[in-house]
Amino acid sequence: MVMTTTDVHGRELRYFVTVAEELHFTRAAERLYVSQPALSKQIRALERQLGGPLFVRDRHGVTLTPTGTALLPHARRMLAVWDEGRSAVERSLADQRTTLTIGMSTSPGRGGLLPAIRSRFTAAHPNANIRLRQISWEDPTAGLADASTDVAFVWLPLPDEHRYTCTVLAEEPRLLALPETHPLASRPEIDFARDLLDEPFLALPDSAGPLHDYWLATDSRGGVPPRIGAEVASTEETYEALVAGLGVVLVATGNAPLITLGGVVTRPVLGIEPSRYVLAHRTDDHRPLPHAYARACRQVAGSNSVTGGGKTA
Repeated sequence: MVMTTTDVHGRELRYFVTVAEELHFTRAAERLYVSQPALSKQIRALERQLGGPLFVRDRHGVTLTPTGTALLPHARRMLAVWDEGRSAVERSLADQRTTLTIGMSTSPGRGGLLPAIRSRFTAAHPNANIRLRQISWEDPTAGLADASTDVAFVWLPLPDEHRYTCTVLAEEPRLLALPETHPLASRPEIDFARDLLDEPFLALPDSAGPLHDYWLATDSRGGVPPRIGAEVASTEETYEALVAGLGVVLVATGNAPLITLGGVVTRPVLGIEPSRYVLAHRTDDHRPLPHAYARACRQVAGSNSVTGGGKTA
């Protein structure tokens, strides 16, 4: 008889090993918390699958056959390996329950915001592990959409905003970042509608969804389409494109230090709304850690939770 690896299950091997150790079906059944007839039935099924008897049953008791003796050490090893695998899975699941993965596109910065939140969070959940993940600007949800992160520091507006609950951490003016040699760099402030409609802008990838239009301030252009000088997906790409003179870009005040390195300056812009930086988590995620982290954010920022659309949650 040919046997495939799917013929024998771990339960049948465990039954066999227990009977082999007890050499008594009733005592083995008691150890396994099953009835003696059910145990006998499973052993007979295993013997049929293997093609030969494993035990000799007579009035003198139960003994292993040569086939059973040959199988026993292998069955024990297989069960030991399975028990190790099950333990590894249990440890992994436990670790996932106590690990919070935080996504971000740019560092929160902003006067020690992240350490302050972490301090409050770990005080309430000292056994929780925190993992930080840097996500490209191509994903405006910083990993929330595909559940690769549990919470995320992101900018509004978000795509599918109804899916997320947000804690507003900062509401900041949008500045214009531009090369220090640009003619507009000499002005103390810049009027968006008057000065910038014809300027080439650095743009987020199309995959950024509503943020693509938001950082181009399309709602302040009066229907004039933006000129795209280059596409950028990170702080580093933005800085290099600015230095190369490929365009100008709107940045939040809190992110200006990441951009204003050598050769780049920022100027206030009139005529556009401020930006909102938030901590977001999925509304349908009812696990305690994401909610605890959001609560720590509210305590630090003195803010309320809102939906992605800005309504009070």
